[in-house]
Amino acid sequence: MTRGTTNPNRLRRVDRWIAGTQAARLRRPGPAPIVVDLGYGRAGTTARELHDRLRAVRPDVQVVGLEIEPQRVADAQPLARPGLSFALGGFEVPLPGGACASVIRAFNVLRQYDEPAVPRAWARMITRLEPGGVLIDGTCDEVGRLATWIALDADGPRSLTISLGLRGLQLPSQVAPRLPKVLISRNVPGQGVHDWLAALDEGWTRAAPLAPYGRRQRFLEAVSHVGEQGWPIIGGRSRWRLGEVTVAWAAVAPRGMIETAPPGG
Repeated sequence: MTRGTTNPNRLRRVDRWIAGTQAARLRRPGPAPIVVDLGYGRAGTTARELHDRLRAVRPDVQVVGLEIEPQRVADAQPLARPGLSFALGGFEVPLPGGACASVIRAFNVLRQYDEPAVPRAWARMITRLEPGGVLIDGTCDEVGRLATWIALDADGPRSLTISLGLRGLQLPSQVAPRLPKVLISRNVPGQGVHDWLAALDEGWTRAAPLAPYGRRQRFLEAVSHVGEQGWPIIGGRSRWRLGEVTVAWAAVAPRGMIETAPPGG
């Protein structure tokens, strides 16, 4: 069971990413898509906020909050409403009728596990995705200003996203303590994620002359610079303007990482 910190708007950055990058999937004709908030904590705040934000994309979206602690499930019931429910469950992602999810968000959950346990948890959750679905394994600080997450599909990890509150930012590498579990111990020389953060820091420092025009312009220039250096950045300036940048997983995948177990493994 996690500590369960559920400050309002703590997960707004990943909510915004889901609403933007998964809009086409959520809007597909057919039954209402199911989005799971796994490990929502001591209150159902994050699940309620996710539902609020995704209803703007797909009004009939179904958000299911799952927790392994029965009392937390009971405490969240007053927040239930059409399209938002709470149930007992963990990495097995139990859904009514054996349904599969379009998106599973597991935020601030896997960081408490040993690293070798993470690929096994990924593999188990991936089996509960519909074809083309997305699993999000992420971590953020208590107020949601610094966040990172890995997006996975049936073939494993696809990308790493870093999302930063630009106000007061000194260096992008400030996000390092909030890296996902499989990366946090790999932020050392010789590892891809260390090189990635160093490149962002170098780009941010290089863009210092743009500081008078605002931190957003400075971050745009920093990301443009690292892209020019050959980093495989996914997405464009509309996301960079939010203090957010996504890089292909191959660029940051840790050396010596235990491979994701096969579905059901």
